[in-house]
Amino acid sequence: MRILALSAAALLASATAALAAPVSVTVAVAPELQKTFEKTYGVREAERLTADLQSSVEKTLARSGAHDGARIELVLTDVKPNRPTFKQLSDKPGLSMQSFGVGGAAIKGRIVAADGSEKPLSYHWYESDIRQASYNWIWSDAEWTFDRFARKLVRDAGIAQR
Repeated sequence: MRILALSAAALLASATAALAAPVSVTVAVAPELQKTFEKTYGVREAERLTADLQSSVEKTLARSGAHDGARIELVLTDVKPNRPTFKQLSDKPGLSMQSFGVGGAAIKGRIVAADGSEKPLSYHWYESDIRQASYNWIWSDAEWTFDRFARKLVRDAGIAQR
């Protein structure tokens, strides 16, 4: 009898997991921003930021179960660093890592639900107080934007944050 109960529980758990497929997240860089990375910030920075945005969204949505089975397609349209990137430091020898400014990011995209319906996405946030930037790393405000965007996706789905 006990084996039957355990088997039924395992079957129910696997069926539930099959119905609630994890969200698929893809991130691209807008063409104009890609030119900025190539010319000013460095291509390595684009790879790092897109991976960070994808990771932030995937982890936050996985914890909440929001948008399960959906496909989220994001485009990073703008970023501003808090400090000079390594490419900027190498291009301008007089520039210092002690230099700082306000940063942030802008994201656009769409959610394609499992039923095929689409919802456009747009989010941006830039620090407005220079006093907050003095202790930040290169992409602190951009990373903060990614985390805020991911939490907003959960809130918009009507799910309480865990």
